[in-house]
Amino acid sequence: MSRVLVIEDNADLAFGLRNNLEIEGYEVEVAADGRAGLAASRVRRPDLVVLDLMLPGLDGFRVLRALREDDPCPPILILTARGEEADKVRGLRLGADDYVTKPFGLLELLARVEALLRRTRRGVVRRIETFGDIEVDVAARTVHRGGRAVDLAPKELDLLVALLEADEAAVSRLDILRRVWGYSAAAVTRTVDTHVAELRRKLEDEPSRPRHLLTVRKLGYRLRR
Repeated sequence: MSRVLVIEDNADLAFGLRNNLEIEGYEVEVAADGRAGLAASRVRRPDLVVLDLMLPGLDGFRVLRALREDDPCPPILILTARGEEADKVRGLRLGADDYVTKPFGLLELLARVEALLRRTRRGVVRRIETFGDIEVDVAARTVHRGGRAVDLAPKELDLLVALLEADEAAVSRLDILRRVWGYSAAAVTRTVDTHVAELRRKLEDEPSRPRHLLTVRKLGYRLRR
């Protein structure tokens, strides 16, 4: 049974999350503030943390930073207020694995929890993937280029792993959305293009003429080793 730690100061919301996660078969612990949540994580070693950013005492950003310094660190799903894009970006850059905006759909949150735990279980066995001078440690979630660390955003890394797992086969934009973001909608496929462009900028010698991260016309992308 997977253990989920919910760090949320809104008692009603925390109760609802706990109740629905337990119905799905998870073991759930709730902490009402940042310091209690950080202590609970270090004692209980949860498989996943659901973290509100607006917390009393120690705010969610500081909790997130502290959690990422722990070893091992569980996947972290942050909860953030609708429209606060800067908070989402800051949270992802600090190491969050995914986010859900408030108010959120319960089914979406449960699906994202399940997807994060599934990816974690797949990553238990250490696996190194290489192409060109790029080395990807899937379990450790690190990328090196020519021996130097490359700083990828969490979704950029998830996208790169999805292309690697396709084993040079073409992957459609909608399939990438399902695998990486957990949803599909033709209106937001531009999200995939934007993330691929960032990967090319960080990993290709000539981003405008990529050797590895290739566009498949009218479909999506594939990774050539």
